[in-house]
Amino acid sequence: MSLKQTARLAGFLFFILVVTGVFAEFYVRQNIFVYKDIAATARNIIENEWLFRLGFVADLVMSTAFFFYAFLLYIVFKNVHKNGALLLFLSITISVAMYCQNMLYQFSALELLQNKSYSEGFGMEQLELLSSFFLNMHGRGYMVNQIFYGLYLFPLGYMIYKSGVAPKWLGIILMLGCLGDFVDFVTYFLFPNTSSVVLQNITIPADVGELLFCLWLMIWGVREKNIKLIAMPVRP
Repeated sequence: MSLKQTARLAGFLFFILVVTGVFAEFYVRQNIFVYKDIAATARNIIENEWLFRLGFVADLVMSTAFFFYAFLLYIVFKNVHKNGALLLFLSITISVAMYCQNMLYQFSALELLQNKSYSEGFGMEQLELLSSFFLNMHGRGYMVNQIFYGLYLFPLGYMIYKSGVAPKWLGIILMLGCLGDFVDFVTYFLFPNTSSVVLQNITIPADVGELLFCLWLMIWGVREKNIKLIAMPVRP
């Protein structure tokens, strides 16, 4: 495939990532998990087991699409800036591995509530508390994963800004997105009680930048004729 076709396929994979991720987060979890109500959440998991499992699979499809998206981006950018493309690919690979492992916390909640062998040693209230603990760890795992999920945005934005693969303003948004994700991670764990309008929307540049880049890739691909190689330092 040409670079333009490869880039468009990468954009399509990211579109799959967005669709499956939105389904898992805003349809499945929002309909099953009840904020600060352990019993209601446990009841919803039991009564909507198929939906819960479907959301679990959707999350794994999302992470798989993310991995191949990274591989295609590496192909597009490896001749632009090899080290930057490699950093991008490794960051996403680590993020995908962490994400898949973190999904086991979510599935553990279903396993505790659905597997009858656990009910022989624990009461229902205890099982509900344990399932809630694993769901909370799943949420914390998202924030830990944000280190590498956000990190890939900086080399991507830098390479876009320098190479002419896409508009420079898009590269700037992606680099700001990396900074926003990092600030969100630090604030979450070091200052958990801090709340402001700015912090609540700190990850918007990352979300907007990724979505715009996805649309750019699917519609225009890359500007092959305008690509500039980023000069690497020459060792004496």
